[in-house]
Amino acid sequence: MTETQGPAHKRNMTRRKVVIAGGAAVAAVGVGGGIAMTASADEVTTGSAAAASSAETCYTLTSETTEGPYYIDADKLRQDITEDQEGIPLTLKLKVIDAETCKPVRNAAVDIWHCTALGVYSGYEAMSNGGGGGAPSGGPTDAPSGIPSGTPTGEPPSGGPSGGTGGGHSEPTDDERYLRGTWKTDKHGYVTFRTVFPGWYQGRCVHIHVKVHVDGTWTDAGYEGGHTCHTGQLFFDEKAVLASAEVSPYSTNTTTRTTLDEDTIYPDNGHEGGLLYLSYSKKHIAKGVHAHLTMGVAPDETHDSTDTQPNASASAS
Repeated sequence: MTETQGPAHKRNMTRRKVVIAGGAAVAAVGVGGGIAMTASADEVTTGSAAAASSAETCYTLTSETTEGPYYIDADKLRQDITEDQEGIPLTLKLKVIDAETCKPVRNAAVDIWHCTALGVYSGYEAMSNGGGGGAPSGGPTDAPSGIPSGTPTGEPPSGGPSGGTGGGHSEPTDDERYLRGTWKTDKHGYVTFRTVFPGWYQGRCVHIHVKVHVDGTWTDAGYEGGHTCHTGQLFFDEKAVLASAEVSPYSTNTTTRTTLDEDTIYPDNGHEGGLLYLSYSKKHIAKGVHAHLTMGVAPDETHDSTDTQPNASASAS
């Protein structure tokens, strides 16, 4: 996977497609319009339905970003990844489309994983520093090597970011797998997860990691073969994060928070870069948040970790 948005020639190549309003563009947003229409007067909906329904969502590739050090290969096939974690309920609905043709990508395996309200990743609890909300020890932060992202709290874990590309993998320290899961896109390219609103840890803004795998086979044992066509991150606007910080247990997280603008991974290009559309009650965010996004991917390319150039061949991951 690339850790930054693909080069300009790749993005421009996909702009050959012209989508007629009322056709694939409308199909691409689906749930966006539904959420906008059902929002009540005291509800906040970030991102406009008009923008979501534009042809732009059909021919712009969603930015590739670093995988980060805490990925664990798909071993939990489920839509509800919450387990016993406390936090604001979050329903995340994603649509995966081919950025070249605007057609839905069916039967893709979508992975998501993120930290708890207090900044801890399952599988890596031993790397928590135990203070200020449990930020990962050593400040791996998913950030590219050489870019300041906060004051380290100790020695980096083995396998942390190195080599100038960021996202070096760390081996799991335990068998916990909360807030992780994989599920299949339907015939319209949609996949829905139930989880909790993520918290934060040192050096990173609030985010969710995501991968899209294609050309594999679904078996009783899970998803096998194929390749990873997208590795990215999903982001939350500051208004929602500030609202969540008033709610327990987020309010007990004393780790200094990195804002969206300060984050070194967010591409700063809005929804194309993974910024989610959010819908929630501004007075009662604790009741839950709905998030959605259409992701444009290149199914024939491979972006499986921290690669910096697109690979047009479909190699196995």
